[in-house]
Amino acid sequence: MEIASAQVGNKGGQPYWSWYGFKSRIAWCACYVSWCADQCGYIDAGIIPKFSLCSDGVAWFKKNGQWQDRNYLPQAGDLIFFDWEGDGRCNHVGIVEKCEDGVVYTIEGNSGNACKRQHP
Repeated sequence: MEIASAQVGNKGGQPYWSWYGFKSRIAWCACYVSWCADQCGYIDAGIIPKFSLCSDGVAWFKKNGQWQDRNYLPQAGDLIFFDWEGDGRCNHVGIVEKCEDGVVYTIEGNSGNACKRQHP
């Protein structure tokens, strides 16, 4: 959470998508999550995959038995995937900061092209 929190306010996502290997801007929410995981050593340890597409992250967590459904109460540090269109495909990913009184608070990359704290 410290690493993710320190990035709040970054605009444009250049540190994240360029770290991933892209030469120009892409939708970078997953690159941001992967960058944070890398800074913690989680990618090298096999805890979280390096992914630039939300669908790849979802597939990895499902394959590795770490996927949770809507009934799971998110914990700080968990990744949360969003399906904004309700079509069964993931559109966005963020990091859970906390869950309080049924509200999930997140830190997300590429939220309005910036790293932001979010909650409904």
